[in-house]
Amino acid sequence: MANMLSLKRRIKTAQNVSKTTRAMQMIAASKLKRAQTAATLSKTYVNKLSEITKNVVTKTGENNSHAYMKKNNDIDRKLVIVLSPDKGLCGGLVFNLAREIIKEDTKNPYYVVIGKKAENVILKLDREILGIFPFGTTLPTFDVVYPIIKLVNDTFLEGKVSEVQLLFTDFTSVFAQSPTVKTILPLKFDVEENIKNCDDMLFEPSIEKLLPNLLKHYLEMILYQGFLDNYASEQASRMIAMKNATDNANDIINELKLEYNKSRQERITNEILDIGSGFFGAKNE
Repeated sequence: MANMLSLKRRIKTAQNVSKTTRAMQMIAASKLKRAQTAATLSKTYVNKLSEITKNVVTKTGENNSHAYMKKNNDIDRKLVIVLSPDKGLCGGLVFNLAREIIKEDTKNPYYVVIGKKAENVILKLDREILGIFPFGTTLPTFDVVYPIIKLVNDTFLEGKVSEVQLLFTDFTSVFAQSPTVKTILPLKFDVEENIKNCDDMLFEPSIEKLLPNLLKHYLEMILYQGFLDNYASEQASRMIAMKNATDNANDIINELKLEYNKSRQERITNEILDIGSGFFGAKNE
């Protein structure tokens, strides 16, 4: 009897876990649909913006003269911007990101940290953090890039670092996300490749006025694309992790129910045998 009560409690616990993970799976799936659309559309925009920016740089012949395109070779230190979730329960995403952080942690870089999970890792490394920001639990808006761009300007443009890298989880598909390191400063363009594409282009306002704002916007969009990819990767990883957890909980429930039914059947059989033994014992007397 005690064993059956224990099995019932374990079945109830597993059912509660299954309900919770199933709800989290559905929430992540709902968020993923919107995040995937935003990340895909943004990539299309960034690719086109990259093409336009290359053409403008080619037209001005300023491939190395703008501050965003100059590498400070006198400084052997970089700034790493790390994007991570604030919450866990998203499969191996956080572990893979932490492994990449440790791999890239050479020559004592500066860090700008977005997300609680990356903050925990980098604090353990005892590195210099220039800024800490929450990643949030909703689809990132474009406003998130402004304070980070300010920090980038305060470090790269003032010659405190030689380059700026973005470490995030790139979203390829629902089942494929990978930690990625992208050098976002200095900006690099293959000018000769684009010369033939910009001979007949007209610019309004003047190309000299356009270039600084265009480069700044291009940098902002690269950073924002990282946010969207990271958010979509988080939701995809969480959806799959919660689906696996739900499936595992259901398997445990089925096994416990089978064990419970066997115990119940054994108990009923023993009771019938006891009744039969008592009946025949009384009859023989």
